[in-house]
Amino acid sequence: MALTIGIVGLPNVGKSTMFNALTKNNVLAANYPFATIEPNVGVVPLPDPRLKVLAEIFGSAQIVPATVSFVDIAGIVKGASEGEGLGNKFLANIREADAICQVVRAFEDDDVHHVDGKVSPASDLETINTELILADLQTLEKALPRLDKEVKGKKTERAVLDAAQEAQRILEAGDTLSAKGFDTAPIRELGLLTGKPFIYVFNVDESQLTDEAFQASMQELVAPADAIFLNAQLESEVADLDEDEARELLGSVGINEPGLEQLAHKGFHTLGLQTYLTAGPKETRAWTIRKGATAPEAAGVIHTDFQKGFIKAEVISYDDLVALGSVAEARAHGKARMEGKDYVMADGDVVEFRFNV
Repeated sequence: MALTIGIVGLPNVGKSTMFNALTKNNVLAANYPFATIEPNVGVVPLPDPRLKVLAEIFGSAQIVPATVSFVDIAGIVKGASEGEGLGNKFLANIREADAICQVVRAFEDDDVHHVDGKVSPASDLETINTELILADLQTLEKALPRLDKEVKGKKTERAVLDAAQEAQRILEAGDTLSAKGFDTAPIRELGLLTGKPFIYVFNVDESQLTDEAFQASMQELVAPADAIFLNAQLESEVADLDEDEARELLGSVGINEPGLEQLAHKGFHTLGLQTYLTAGPKETRAWTIRKGATAPEAAGVIHTDFQKGFIKAEVISYDDLVALGSVAEARAHGKARMEGKDYVMADGDVVEFRFNV
């Protein structure tokens, strides 16, 4: 299961610098609008210290972490929903993402031009959200007449049209669908942008990284969504260091966890995802599943045949396995469980599937 997060924001807010640090790629990051013309895609491993521990227990030849795909989408400007800048193309790219990461500039730097001439996170948020809302309203204005005809012709359920009309009312009031907790499931085919989960990244000065009052005020702007605070330039420098040097540099400015690691984990949390683990001599691997997935559904992530031919799953909690040191000891102490088709997976389950193909 791939998780794709689209990175959006006004030009010159630090999107591409952050993307470079995430992917350790040399994507063009320049001080002028539309430096990013085509969306850049980077696949980022989800940090998970459990994998290294399991690899040591099982003598695994390699470690394969879960991944998050980030798409760096060019800066959106006022009027993007009407085609300003390269708006329509960029908005189309956002539709393909599972979640939207909105990067908001909070840092001051006279050498980095702001498209509106001033640094104002609240104003920037309003600009981006307005363009996304307007784009969704355009989508609904085109779809509603069609849905109305389909309902009258009994080709579509009335609930679909009702959901589309309710979405239109929310958007016309100036709210995003996600902020109102609107369930887009009945009208998922419309690909409404503001119905996607949002994560907000504030690109801040180093002094703001530990400014709790400032961060609380920014969190209030985007509640109930998650907010992450990072300095993109610092993260870029950290990305070029080994792990110990990186932790030391971050510690010098009062940070315990890189902002980019927080972003990957928040993405998982926002979309209701978790991982389970498999381990053996060949590899230790993390597999991505949705919270609430059953054992057969989890097996299907490895291969569809595993789900079709599912018999049972031997499950050991990560903590029990590490405490006891081996699968044999876990079995001896009754910590290895044989679970059936109704078992709901827990994060960190270490699993071996039994199946018949």
